[in-house]
Amino acid sequence: MTPQLTVMATDTGGVNGVALTVLIVLFLLVTVAGFMASRFKRAESMESLEEWGLGGRTFGTWITWFLLGGDLYTAYTFVAVPAAMFATGAVAGFFAVPYTIVLYPIIFIFMARLWSVSHRHGYVTTADFVRGRYDDRGLSLAVAVTGFVATMPYIALQLVGIQAVLEVAGLGGGDNILAKDAPLFIAFAVLAAYTYSSGLRAPAVIAFVKDILIYLVIIVAIVYLPGKVGGWEAIFGAAQDKMTAANPADGKPNGAFLPGVGQGWAYATLALGSAMALFMYPHSVTASLSSNSRNTIRRNAAILPAYSFVLGLLALLGWVAIAAGTQPIGLDGKPNAQLVIPQLFEDMFPSWFAGVAFAAIAIGALVPAAIMSIAAANTFSRNIYKEWIKPDATSAQEAKVSKLMSLLVKAFALVFVLSLDKQNAINFQLLGGIWILQTFPAVVFSLFTRWFHRYGLLLGWAVGMVYGTVQAWQVANPRAGINHFGGSLDPIPAIGDLGYIAMTAFVLNVVVAAIVSAVLHALKVSNGNDETIAFDYFADADDPRVQKDLAEHGSHDEPYGDPDDIPGNAPAR
Repeated sequence: MTPQLTVMATDTGGVNGVALTVLIVLFLLVTVAGFMASRFKRAESMESLEEWGLGGRTFGTWITWFLLGGDLYTAYTFVAVPAAMFATGAVAGFFAVPYTIVLYPIIFIFMARLWSVSHRHGYVTTADFVRGRYDDRGLSLAVAVTGFVATMPYIALQLVGIQAVLEVAGLGGGDNILAKDAPLFIAFAVLAAYTYSSGLRAPAVIAFVKDILIYLVIIVAIVYLPGKVGGWEAIFGAAQDKMTAANPADGKPNGAFLPGVGQGWAYATLALGSAMALFMYPHSVTASLSSNSRNTIRRNAAILPAYSFVLGLLALLGWVAIAAGTQPIGLDGKPNAQLVIPQLFEDMFPSWFAGVAFAAIAIGALVPAAIMSIAAANTFSRNIYKEWIKPDATSAQEAKVSKLMSLLVKAFALVFVLSLDKQNAINFQLLGGIWILQTFPAVVFSLFTRWFHRYGLLLGWAVGMVYGTVQAWQVANPRAGINHFGGSLDPIPAIGDLGYIAMTAFVLNVVVAAIVSAVLHALKVSNGNDETIAFDYFADADDPRVQKDLAEHGSHDEPYGDPDDIPGNAPAR
């Protein structure tokens, strides 16, 4: 580490003025865009979840592509994936690339069906769908609460991404909490204001700026940086040397250059489990349901892998940082791998381009944070407030509660980040991934069949949640001094190799759900009423029969019209 870097890492007065100015200018640009977004595909009224929370379900292929890209590839992705590559290697970092590749065939299969049935019935959340499919408030509440709670630390991690940028830029020092965290307070206030006024249209507009910046920064970095550090041979050599070297704490290798013996299950289950879990999060569903047709979803499943290519390049920047000798030291003087990419850009690029990179990360936090807070708020408003607290709530009241809840959700995330150690945010996000995967059977299986009994699905969910939470609690990370929630890997029962806890919990979930369902069906226990029909799962917005229903009824409240007019009108099974 050069003397200059030492000053910038430890001296609270070492502000990178040029980079900070570029960051502020671009941040102001997207702030203006966020407030003006309410005019984008403007509706007569924003006083409904359809308009405020789903953008009127009017987004076409390209808007949806940018929105989903901005939603799924977050600032924390920009920070954490290369940080994991830098710190521990391929198993913890590069699994994200096959995970996003596996993801899109999965959503191609089921997300179009969810879009169709949601469009037909006005569903805003997956819990809405489960409620309609089984007429069961308990199972719907389980799905809603899981999604709401799992989203909270995810939002907090976006603020961690902004903090990382501000820290490398030289802000955040001092003992006065107001001065120390003032930039984060300002970013929070701006985000809260334009999300409240513009709803989902705000991140939809800002996503254009965010994605263009990220593509620009990563492509320039991957072309420019290797030549500065000796080429790819030197990069991979430096990474291999670091990962295979013994760690002084325990004598074991620092990480994995390539997944080795006994690491295959960890790599594979992390990739598959993460892929299955991602579109169970409320923010992923919200971004998908905002599209204007089921074919928009399918087209996006085909073109979104372009982001995976960029993600692969981004992940490799963690190893570029090893070859460059990057020293990610926080303002507290301690090593912090989460700072490695901002620090790499500040070390290797002119200040103005470092500012562009910082802006890409910061704006990359605003888009998913906005969508996540909206999705969590929609879930609370529709599936907790209206379902359990005020069943006669009007659309306007639902929207008002959702707007207020979106502010509270962001405030909680801010308090979370400011009051707890950052490692806790990471641990809780890992736990959130374990939890959210347990809603997969109730949502995805139910899009294709009602063989699973509602009580079986609920009991399977409970078993998966308890097992996953207990196992994650018992995971320790001695190197980091963490006794609980130290990671997401644990030995797989009957196999013995390390695997993703969420996948083991998911298998238990499905087994319990299947056994209980078979018993309850044999006992002829009612599986509730299904308000959906087969046609609902294939209908598109421009289907003449759908248009006829909307013309006759004026809403999604009575979506069928005359059942004799709709072929395949038997309840879906």
